[in-house]
Amino acid sequence: MSLLDGLLGATAWCARHGLSLTAGWPPAASLALIAVLTALGMLWAIGRLSDQAAIAALERRVRAHLYEFRLFADEPALIWRAQRELLRLNLRRLRLMLRPALVLAPPTLLLLVHLDAYYGHAPLAPGAAAVVTVQMRSLSSLPRLEAPAGMVVETPPVRLAPEGQLSWRLRPLGEASGRLRLVFPDGVVEKEIESGRRRRYLSLRRVSSLAQRLWHPGEPRLAGGRVEWIEVRYPPAGVRLGSVELHWLVWFAAVALGAGWLLKDRLGVSL
Repeated sequence: MSLLDGLLGATAWCARHGLSLTAGWPPAASLALIAVLTALGMLWAIGRLSDQAAIAALERRVRAHLYEFRLFADEPALIWRAQRELLRLNLRRLRLMLRPALVLAPPTLLLLVHLDAYYGHAPLAPGAAAVVTVQMRSLSSLPRLEAPAGMVVETPPVRLAPEGQLSWRLRPLGEASGRLRLVFPDGVVEKEIESGRRRRYLSLRRVSSLAQRLWHPGEPRLAGGRVEWIEVRYPPAGVRLGSVELHWLVWFAAVALGAGWLLKDRLGVSL
């Protein structure tokens, strides 16, 4: 196992157990808390990774040029000069923020991947049919799909020969949590699966590629063999605010940006 595999596995374990602590909360409340904590962490990192004195000086100069728009509205030459200076200052601001942006980008993307696994999809609904798809490297031998207790496999595999895919229809009978078993003559490949009404961390796809695991870190990689990935098609889920249902990323971004804007002055951080 590579170092990156170990890191992804550790973050998945932390995400599962950390998010389970908010299992009884309304999703909007738990996601808002995570967004505020994320904003605090990002402000702390920006304050230590960027040249705050230079950014604050840039901010003062930007304000001065904005005042010029009001003072010299009837002087096109001065307005044009102020616009050019604003563009130059903003480009410099972006350059000053480049280092914190590069440092924060990987953990932020990984956080979003894990949040999507918890807030972006719902477990399979009891009684509703679902599809399990397997991407094979070769269709020379067809495996048998075995479902855990509380679920039944309703169809034989449907082959998509050019794509090398097999699909089964599966139906959960109630609340269930277990592992699908893809049985070959010489071995077994497993994939976790969940059904019920309770929100939980879901692994949509188990993969064999390290590059793909960056986007599907919830389960260990499949060992080298004839299976590239196994996917359970969980239904999408949103975050409800009163009578309005939002995509979780919209709510998360709105709260994180709002919290960052309100807290930056209190923490003495210039953006």
